[in-house]
Amino acid sequence: MRRSEIHAAESVECLTRALNRLKDIWEEIGIPEDQRLQRTDVVRKHIKGLLDMMIAEEDSLRKRLMSSIESCRKELDVLCTELQLSPFEEDEGRTMLQLEKDIRSRLEVMMKQKSQRVKELKRLSKQDRELCDIMCSVPFCIDMDTVPSLEQLDSYRSYLNDLTKEKDRRHGEFVGIKRLIIVCMEELDQLPDTSFERDVVCEDEEAFCLSIDNITALRLLLGQLEDRKTENELVCNSYRSKIQELWERLQVLQEEREGMSDHMVQSRKRNMDALEAECRRLDELKMKNMKNVIEAIRAEVALFWERCFYSLEQRRAFTPYYDVNFTVELLNLHEAELLSLKKHYEDHRELFEGVTRWQDSWTLFLQLEKKVTDPSRFNNRGGNLLKEEKQRADLQKSLPKLEKSLKTQIDLWEEEQYREFLVNGQRFLQYVQEQWELLRLEKERGKNERLLKKNQQIEHDLLYGTAQRTPSKRRLAGTPTPGKARKLNATSSIYGSTPNSTLRSAFGGTLCQSPVLRLPMSASKLPLRTPSCVGRTPRMVERNKENISHLNGTGLSGALRNPAQSPASHRNISVNSVASTYSEFSVISNPIS
Repeated sequence: MRRSEIHAAESVECLTRALNRLKDIWEEIGIPEDQRLQRTDVVRKHIKGLLDMMIAEEDSLRKRLMSSIESCRKELDVLCTELQLSPFEEDEGRTMLQLEKDIRSRLEVMMKQKSQRVKELKRLSKQDRELCDIMCSVPFCIDMDTVPSLEQLDSYRSYLNDLTKEKDRRHGEFVGIKRLIIVCMEELDQLPDTSFERDVVCEDEEAFCLSIDNITALRLLLGQLEDRKTENELVCNSYRSKIQELWERLQVLQEEREGMSDHMVQSRKRNMDALEAECRRLDELKMKNMKNVIEAIRAEVALFWERCFYSLEQRRAFTPYYDVNFTVELLNLHEAELLSLKKHYEDHRELFEGVTRWQDSWTLFLQLEKKVTDPSRFNNRGGNLLKEEKQRADLQKSLPKLEKSLKTQIDLWEEEQYREFLVNGQRFLQYVQEQWELLRLEKERGKNERLLKKNQQIEHDLLYGTAQRTPSKRRLAGTPTPGKARKLNATSSIYGSTPNSTLRSAFGGTLCQSPVLRLPMSASKLPLRTPSCVGRTPRMVERNKENISHLNGTGLSGALRNPAQSPASHRNISVNSVASTYSEFSVISNPIS
């Protein structure tokens, strides 16, 4: 049994006890029956009215609950539709009070969600309008009269975030372009003319409309200013180049040049005007100094002839170069020729520089080849000999590679130009081959000269018994002192050869083996004298005769009998000179013996 039923039973029992107590009181008092009935009826009516009133109040409460539940259900349905949520599902077995409480709580939550979404929509819409005003873009497409869904709000936020980033990017680009525009206008000495230029330069950066058209117009304006700036720089550079050339040709003093130092660096409007004025002044001065200017241009023409490897015929083809009538027409012809040469050189700079590198390397190679035959190179101060040999070996490897590379470039050049590439009037490869051939011939000639000189020295030593010794700063261990060398010098050429040494004769080209000779005991005591002043002993003469006989296959007497066959006749040594020398030796040798 429920507690409410227990309480109801207790209330009935309490009411019964109250009526019985009233009955007892009435009996004790002695109230008549009819009055008892009246009093009992009053009690009944009072209790009944009280209960009816209570029942009416509770019934009214029930009706209010039912009405509230119904209205909340309707509002919930509307909110679920607006918020695009699923309908509210009621729990079964819930009392009226519990149901009304649940529905009201749910309604309050959904009302709060609706309020938040509407508030967020208003905030995003305000931000969208601000961005649209700055960027001149179209607002986001969304219905402001309905409650947006969560997906719509997320999409709106993402759109506004992208739009904000785009605004920041355009603003940064605008600021950068604005600074460049201001710099260009300052360099061009230009003020903002149009309303758009004034908006860009003078107005606040935050107030500028960052539309696509404005950004495009900004880029276009900057491009125009930069093109104008580039044109001014090109004009100024042309003025500067012309001024430099005229300064050099006219030999303008350095003090006058320093006055244009600022204008030779900057390219503003005032600088361009100053450069133009200087060009006009130099042109007038050039007309007054026509001869000097033409001669200066001729020097440059000659320089580019050298750089382009023009032959003598090609140079003579430009006849104005040799004209002595200095006129304006002659000056124009020289300037045109110089301009053509410069263009030709610049168009094929890589090829000409390659040929120049080959020539420089070839010149260095020839110098190193020449040093090979230089006896002083063996002094080897600071390791120069090793460096030179290494450098010469590197050049021997690099020159053929460079020639091969130049051959490829020259072949391509000849295909493009439909003419031969000439170096000093002949094809480059032919020129290279001739240089190598000349080097080979020079080596052979030097070798033959050294061999001839050696043979002449051998002949001289065999005839006169003297030898020229190459001086050296170092003496090997065991060599005699300079004093002893002088004493032995007269006989060293005769007795210094070994039995195995061979001699190539300069007269007949035959090979002769030197005889084995020993130094006599008295040789060291003989004075050292020249053949023209000092005679020889008979023994020395006999030894010379033997040496000469070994060279010619006959004795000295045979050489004297047949001077035409004597090898001394081929070297401007007459028979009389040999005989006189022999007689001198004979005369002087008698007292010594």
